[in-house]
This record gives sequence, structure tokens and C-alpha cells, in this order.
Amino acid sequence: MSDSISTGATRTAPASHSPAAVEAPDPRRWWGLVIIALAQLMVVLDATIVNIALPSAQTDLGMTDGNRQWVITAYTLAFGGLLLLGGRVADLVGRKRTFMIGLVGFALASAVGGAATGSGMLFSARAAQGVFGALLAPSALSLMTTTFTDPRERGKAFGIYGALAGAGGAVGLLLGGILTSYLNWRWCLYVNIPIAIIAVIGAKILLHDRPGHKDVRLDVPGVILGCGGLVAIVYGFSEAEPRGWSDSLVVSLLIGGVAALVAFLLWQARAKSPLLPLRILRDRNRVGCFLTMGLATIGMFGLFLFMTYYLQGILGYSPVKTGLAFLPMSVAIIFGSTQVSARLLPRVQARALMVPGMLLAACGLLILTRLDVDSAYATHILPAELIMGLGMGLTFMPVFSTATHGVRPQDAGVTSAMVNTSQQVGGSLGTALLNTIATSATSTYIASHLTDPSKRAEVVASGVVHGYTHAIGYAVIAMLLAGCAAALLVNAKPVRHGAH
Repeated sequence: MSDSISTGATRTAPASHSPAAVEAPDPRRWWGLVIIALAQLMVVLDATIVNIALPSAQTDLGMTDGNRQWVITAYTLAFGGLLLLGGRVADLVGRKRTFMIGLVGFALASAVGGAATGSGMLFSARAAQGVFGALLAPSALSLMTTTFTDPRERGKAFGIYGALAGAGGAVGLLLGGILTSYLNWRWCLYVNIPIAIIAVIGAKILLHDRPGHKDVRLDVPGVILGCGGLVAIVYGFSEAEPRGWSDSLVVSLLIGGVAALVAFLLWQARAKSPLLPLRILRDRNRVGCFLTMGLATIGMFGLFLFMTYYLQGILGYSPVKTGLAFLPMSVAIIFGSTQVSARLLPRVQARALMVPGMLLAACGLLILTRLDVDSAYATHILPAELIMGLGMGLTFMPVFSTATHGVRPQDAGVTSAMVNTSQQVGGSLGTALLNTIATSATSTYIASHLTDPSKRAEVVASGVVHGYTHAIGYAVIAMLLAGCAAALLVNAKPVRHGAH
């Protein structure tokens, strides 16, 4: 079982006699990849594109400081909580059909959000984006899994996909800054409409998929327990920042969420058509990839959150300049994914890329723990971004490729959903958890250092930076734990071209 991914070709060998398996590769498959990548980029960047626009939207719609977080949380809650269901729907009705439904729904939700006249309308639209994103993301990844089966081509395709997964968040920050500065915050939502239209037309022409598996049934109790548990935990972490960890609602949500997930696993063991077949979790390589992705994203989303506030609030950067400041990390992620990981994965074990990648990312974050109010971008932030970006690029591509390799066709959607769920839930938990840690550290610092009221502004600024660096220290730990998960669990051997 430990080498199940590396021996996927052996386990699925009987399928080679089926008509579908002996068909020549689709000559337009690389154009199809462009469409899949475009849709995936839209979903990933939407998790961050509104971050920089949030102050403008808050002022325009009259949001309070207490409820403005729901612009972000409504999306991540719906997305992370419903991804497993989206993966099962893709398996049931067909991946191409689910992909196109997700695109159309995402575009409509974006149009409603862009036209929002109040905070409630915007929150609802963001939640709807999350729902349709949960259909779109797993169907996109499973379409790739079934389209690119040759190991050499698979490495290139997943290199591009991994680069988008890693760089999309930073691209969202840049695009959000440009749109907010030169147009309006509403265009951070409207921009999805032309992207979705192009992707729908391209999908109709270029993508192919076998019909859905009629033997797949939707596991309603599994949906309620699994999705409900994830939503409760993510909501609990997000509420811990304004309410405190000992608040009865926070404690109830976290305990209830964990209990629901335990009940979910127990139910999956006996359900006739489980939402998450436990055979997927019996493969140590996939479990290692899920853990690595979740822990790595905790650190990565923490970086986006704190560096956005640091660059704008402490160094006084404009939204556009803030977005540009993240660009070197995007370039490093793309380079690490497409030029290093994609070339080496057919020759080396996946963990030989993932473990060094996580160590590099941890080193990049470690540099940022030395920030102060006067740190320069060129000497502190840029080196950290380049090192961390390269590390994430080395990691994301083998995670996506290894987790989805050799999976049974009827499980491709739900396995793809688990990779995305790991990323989204990790990002949601990381943002809420690290933000709570930072806020607490800042309050403690200010309380102990504010002895002269005339120096309040200086002490507050120092306290804010202290909170950021303190929380980034925990992000370093998350990266190191991700490296440990990869080292201990992922032992898939390289799948070389022509291997059977």
C-alpha cells in the first residue's frame, strides 16, 4: 500500500484493453489545459483579490469592522466546506458538465457581488462564488488527471497547474491593487465574468469527458457531517479573533466541528456510496500530500495576510505597489514548479522535492520574523519572497501530481476535491488562527510598552509589527510540520515515461 501511487500503472493495467485506454491522446489537450488553468486561476485568485479592495468596499457599503471579514470568510467557508460534495457531483454527472456549470454559476455570482448595494448582498454573492467554486475546482483537476496520463506530459501539465495554485494568490493581490486603484473595487468581482465566458466557450470546444458514473450516489448524511464539520471549524477559528478562544460559541463550534468530522469518518466506513471512500485515505502517499498541502497553505496565507497589512499600513505602499511587491514571489513559484519540479519529478521521488521545498519556505518565513518598522523591502522582504516562492513551487506540483496519480476513475473527482479541500481549509484556518495570534501578541506588546502617551503612535506601530512577526513564527512551524509529513508519509517512486 505504501507504494500504491508509484505502482498505479500496475494496478490499473487491465484497463489498458478498454477502448478508452487505447485511444490516441487528444491533439488539442494542451489547449484544453489552457482552459482548465484559466478556470483554476480564477478560483484561486478570488481567495485573495478582494483583500486589497476590502477597505474601499467597506467604506462604500458601510460595513462595520466586525463584519467586514465575511467578505473573505463567506467565500472560504462555502468553498472549503463543499469541495468534497463538488468532487462527488463531478463523478456522478460528468466532469465537463460540472466544470461548465461551475463556470456559469461563478460568473453570475460575481456579477451580483459586483453590483452589491449592501453588505448582505455582497456576503451572499461571495458565498455563492464559493459554492460554484466547489464544483469548478475538483472537476478541473480531475479533468487534468484523466487527460494527461503519460508521465512526461503529466509532469509538464501539473507543473503549470501547481504554479497557478501557488502563484494565483499573489496574482490576485496584484490584480486587486490595479483594479481598485484605476477602476473600482467592484471590478475585482466583475473581472471574473469575461474569464468565465472564455473558459465556457473553450470547454465546450476543447474538453472531452466520459459520461458520469451511474453507480455513484450522493451520500447525504456524509454531506451534512463532513461539510458541517468543516464549516463549524473554519467558522470557529474565524470567530476566535473577535470573541476570544474561551468564548462559548467558539468552543462549541470547534468541539462540534471535530465531533462531526469523527462521526463523518465513522459513517464513511459503513456508507454504501461514501462521500469520501476511505480507500483514498489508506494510501499513505495521498494522506501525506493532503497534510503537506494543508500545513503549507497555513503558512502561505499567513504571509499574504500580514505582508499586505505591513506593506500598506507600516511602509505606506499603495494598493498597486503592494501587489507589485508580491510579484517576485509569483515568479519564483512559477519557476520552481515549471522549471525545477516538472523536470525532476519523473526522475526523483516526490518527497525529494517536497521536503527541500518546505525547508526553503520555512527559511523564507524565518527571515520575515526579523522585520521591524524600518525594514527595507530589498534587504528583508524580497529575499524572503524569493526563497519562499521557490520552496512553494518545488512543493505544489508534486503534491498535485502524486495525490491524483493512479486513482480509480470513479474516485478522480473526490480525490481532486481532497487536494483542493486541504489547500482551502488550510488557508482558512491559517488566516483565522494566525490573525488571532498576531492580534493577541500586539495587544500584549502595547500594554507592556506604552508607558509614555506621547509615543503612542510609535509603540502601536512596533506592536503591530511584533504581532505579525510573532504569528509568522508559528507559520514557520507549520512549514516544518509540512516537511515532516512529506518526509514520513510520501514514498512514491518516480513514474518514468513508458513504465508499466
